[in-house]
Amino acid sequence: MDLQKIYATRFIEEELPTKNKIWKVLCTKFFSQFVPTTSTVVDIGAGYCEFINNITCHKKIAIDLNPDVKKFANPNVKVINESCMAMNSLADESVDIVFMSNFLEHLLNKQQVFETLSEAKRIIKSGGKLLILQPNIRFIANNYWDFFDHHTPLSDRSLVEVLESLDMTIVKCVPRFLPYTTKSQLPKGAFFVKLYLLMPWIWFLFGKQAFIVAEK
Repeated sequence: MDLQKIYATRFIEEELPTKNKIWKVLCTKFFSQFVPTTSTVVDIGAGYCEFINNITCHKKIAIDLNPDVKKFANPNVKVINESCMAMNSLADESVDIVFMSNFLEHLLNKQQVFETLSEAKRIIKSGGKLLILQPNIRFIANNYWDFFDHHTPLSDRSLVEVLESLDMTIVKCVPRFLPYTTKSQLPKGAFFVKLYLLMPWIWFLFGKQAFIVAEK
């Protein structure tokens, strides 16, 4: 399967400036509350680097097997082309925050999900956090399979269960947070994203992605 061709069709580079504006708001107005400015942050499955480019922190690391990721990472982002299940370049308890967005569903099975979460836990310092933004199969069962490279269905409940089995403490679990994709019919301007974040009651209506914070 040629993922580069699939992603080239699905994600148009001309859309990146708009997506980056959305992610800048998400990072400054929401995700930053979980990411100290002094922290070392790892973005697993960084893709177009929307999160790692826009989050404010001391040290930034992007993990992705795709060599093209270097084209999208800012100069202050270290890109490592390694498997999420074997991040050999990163030592035990060497980072403060690990972030994953719309990534785990692309793994082939739940064993790979478990190994990825275990590897994330390994590199996180004691007291550090794992942040997961993930399509929630409970609310998008019909649309989850619209993407050819979606393999593993996960819900907020199944993620909480596996994280607790790894002896991580759930700090926050929001079953409905963001819409499923940036191609949703909701307005996408920075102002509207800020407004959306300020009104959690709307999340229940439009949110199809879960957000989970787990602490080591």
